[in-house]
Amino acid sequence: MLRSLAIATAIAFGSVIAAPVLAQDAATQGAATQQTPVQVVQAVSDDLAKAIDGHQQELKSNREKLIGVIDGAFLPHFDIDYASILVLGQHAREATPDQRSRFAKAFYNSITHRYAEGLLDYTKGRVKVLPFTGDLNDKRTIVRSQVVMDDGKTVAVDYAFRKDKNGTWKAYDVIIEGISYITNYRNQVDAEIRKVGIEKLISNLETQGDQALKEMEQDDKAQPGAKQ
Repeated sequence: MLRSLAIATAIAFGSVIAAPVLAQDAATQGAATQQTPVQVVQAVSDDLAKAIDGHQQELKSNREKLIGVIDGAFLPHFDIDYASILVLGQHAREATPDQRSRFAKAFYNSITHRYAEGLLDYTKGRVKVLPFTGDLNDKRTIVRSQVVMDDGKTVAVDYAFRKDKNGTWKAYDVIIEGISYITNYRNQVDAEIRKVGIEKLISNLETQGDQALKEMEQDDKAQPGAKQ
């Protein structure tokens, strides 16, 4: 994505970067089950601003604490397992349960380290949640928002939600200026699996982390017709 969208990208991808191994903690967040999709997005935005404001230098020098802040703000509200299956696409059927679990953990940990520092520029008021036009009786809906950049320009960041089996609204996709997180990374993951195989991809993410993710992104941008 364009360099000028770095903050918006970091905020949006923060929505899906919490490690699945911590998913059991989400079950204790009873308040989340009472929130509408719009309330979820607003709460995450406010909680993130409170946690980061005034602590930028401390968090910059303590990566694990920064990641903990992100986990705490986003994890209870996102359907990590469902998003992971969508990213794998057709390869989800080919993968074993163990491979799907390992992929989810390694991939999202890689995204955490890829985008975490971008969130240090986030301050209260960066996100403006737009009026909701969906239907809460549906099983899926979209919450639209705008992220204000340093130059005052706004970037459209939309969140796709679905109701989980317990009837709780969880986000599973983020769309930045019309570019879907799921689609973007599904294309990259598909290309990498076709090149090296799913086991090798998982191993690369587990051992190389965000470096493997960066290389996948660079390979994708190098393809003819790729969006820059």
